[in-house]
Amino acid sequence: MKIQIKNKKTGKIIKEFEGSDLSGADLSGADLSEANLSEANLSVADLFEVDLSGADLFEANLSEANLSRANLSGADLSRADLSGADLFEANLSEANLSGADLSEANLSEANLSVTDLSGADLSGANLFEANLSGADLSEANLSVTDLSGADLFEADLSGADLSEANLSVTDLSGADLFKANLSEANLSGVKIRINQKEQLIQSLHIQIEDD
Repeated sequence: MKIQIKNKKTGKIIKEFEGSDLSGADLSGADLSEANLSEANLSVADLFEVDLSGADLFEANLSEANLSRANLSGADLSRADLSGADLFEANLSEANLSGADLSEANLSEANLSVTDLSGADLSGANLFEANLSGADLSEANLSVTDLSGADLFEADLSGADLSEANLSVTDLSGADLFKANLSEANLSGVKIRINQKEQLIQSLHIQIEDD
């Protein structure tokens, strides 16, 4: 049996592989831009520095795959399984990751600017110094996540679960924290605007009483 990776727009064959799935395959450095890989099994695959910009990876299995320094800008990764994947310095700008599973994934120094992460599971993920400016993280699970040094400028965190997350030295200026849960989060050195103070207090689930 052969697997053919085709361009999602033209239908042209990009690559062809023997076997029934692509789990554990070495695709490092490959140009798979605009490829149709929806529901594909790429678990534990080596996708180091691969170009998947604009690719269709809807419900794809990328669990524990090596996607470090990969280009996934504008890709559709909605409801994809990226649990435990290595996305160090990956470019995910303007990608669709809504409902995706990114639990325990390494996203340190990744570019997630203007990315749709609504409803995504990022629990326990490493987002150290990641760029999440303008990202949609509404209703996302960010519990016990390392967001230290991350850029969340004007990100949508409404309804997100950030309980026990590490947000030290994080830029939250202009972020929407409406109904976000920041209980037991580390907020040392966090940067916010003065008009966000009330939202932040509500998100911490603390009550301030007048003397």
